[in-house]
Amino acid sequence: MKNIYLVGFMGSGKSTIGKLLAKETGYRFVDIDKEIEKNEDMSIKEIFSSKGEKYFRDLEKKMIKNFVEKKGFIVSTGGGLGADKENMELMKKKGVVIWLDVSLDTVLKRCGEDENRPLLKKSRNDLEKLFEKRKQIYASADIHIDVNNKTPDQIVKEILRKIR
Repeated sequence: MKNIYLVGFMGSGKSTIGKLLAKETGYRFVDIDKEIEKNEDMSIKEIFSSKGEKYFRDLEKKMIKNFVEKKGFIVSTGGGLGADKENMELMKKKGVVIWLDVSLDTVLKRCGEDENRPLLKKSRNDLEKLFEKRKQIYASADIHIDVNNKTPDQIVKEILRKIR
């Protein structure tokens, strides 16, 4: 009953896949970003603008430390949470980490107009640098799934094959 942690850049499908995977496995689903929003009583966009990115990243660390002590969860991490080496090592010790690998073009197609994604305010060049930097840490996940051009059901079936 080890937890399954889904990591990947924003728009990689962590929440969508997590919910479907929870139905298939009987695990409980949790979205770390939604938990933070609930606890803070504000959106991530509002947290970023009023309290800053560092405050938000500290909340992510506290939240993931809470969940690694539990069992039977599918955990959708925020894009930055899984890109932190310390968080990655903690999740790997306590569960299985799955990287949902998506292209930056796909991210922009899925999320490009989303006002609630603070990092999308960066220039394309800065976004590419962040994307490449995060991929280096995501690559240390236990399982790598290329999600480009696949349906959510196909991705879930591939994950189930690899974790069984």
